[in-house]
Amino acid sequence: MSLVGKKAPSFKATAVVNGNDYATDFSLDQFIGKQHVVFFFYPKDFTFVCPTELHAFQEKLAEFEARGCAVVGASTDTPESHWGWLQVEKANGGIKGITYPVVADSDKTIADAFGTLAGEYTYDENGQLAATGPMIAFRGLFLIDKEGVVQHQLINNFPLGRNVDEALRMVDALQFFEENGEVCPANWSKGKEGLDASHSGVAEYLAAH
Repeated sequence: MSLVGKKAPSFKATAVVNGNDYATDFSLDQFIGKQHVVFFFYPKDFTFVCPTELHAFQEKLAEFEARGCAVVGASTDTPESHWGWLQVEKANGGIKGITYPVVADSDKTIADAFGTLAGEYTYDENGQLAATGPMIAFRGLFLIDKEGVVQHQLINNFPLGRNVDEALRMVDALQFFEENGEVCPANWSKGKEGLDASHSGVAEYLAAH
């Protein structure tokens, strides 16, 4: 399922913000009209690859914020699990020092809405609810513009960690297009030239999509 070109699913959930505080009814809707958002899912708290990604986003957080882009993480763990992991030092496998919001998708509805949930619910022969698959989130990442529309998405399987520099490059590419009306060719990076969208029917295509 692709959400590109569509409104990001709306939700309200508890998040841990600033590494210590609970924010109930946290929603990405608060950023509409104000900021771009990089919203990413990771599989589970207290694991091995996940903290490397969360810390990598924190290390680049100032660069995202300088571009007016919020960073928000999420997994299907509970708010209490998030809070506990946030109190553990990085040297001990924790994520202490993470300041961006970490959403608790405890009922798994957010991951499901974004198409990142691994597994699904079924009913067995006795009518009992059963899960096929781990029911945790793949490594999904979504770049959402100020109108709340998904402009980029990436979903990796559990073993494959993401490149945070690439996420930052995609923010640059989106903002370059929004500001200049020029599209970004392969391997484009900030500071390089774009392509005139009026050439070769590109403008007509963009207007239609």
